[in-house]
Amino acid sequence: MESLSPNIFVTDMKATVALYRILGFEVTMSVPETGEELIWAMMANGKVTIMFQSFESLANELPEIKRTDGGSLLLYINVSDINGLFNSVKGKVTVLKGLEKTFYGATEFSIVDNNNYVLTFAQHE
Repeated sequence: MESLSPNIFVTDMKATVALYRILGFEVTMSVPETGEELIWAMMANGKVTIMFQSFESLANELPEIKRTDGGSLLLYINVSDINGLFNSVKGKVTVLKGLEKTFYGATEFSIVDNNNYVLTFAQHE
């Protein structure tokens, strides 16, 4: 295995792309390739890649994909400048837990995105 790129199902692609741009992600691929009504987008920031897809785009192919937003998924993302990232996003996103040092030596903070997914950003020393 070489990498993991989660494909996360969302209800509002436009709002999701906008929020992840605040976090420093850029769209690297999308369907359609141009326009604002995306049904799928791959976004990347450094070595971190996340795919987002509308529920409707697979409703007929995979009807098993049926759930509410959020749930028990937490994305844990390692970063190199935790203070810089926190300062650049606070006030623009919903912060669940501010900067704090953990017992295992990481400095972390957690946010919730517009789909109720929790993202924890961490810098390990």
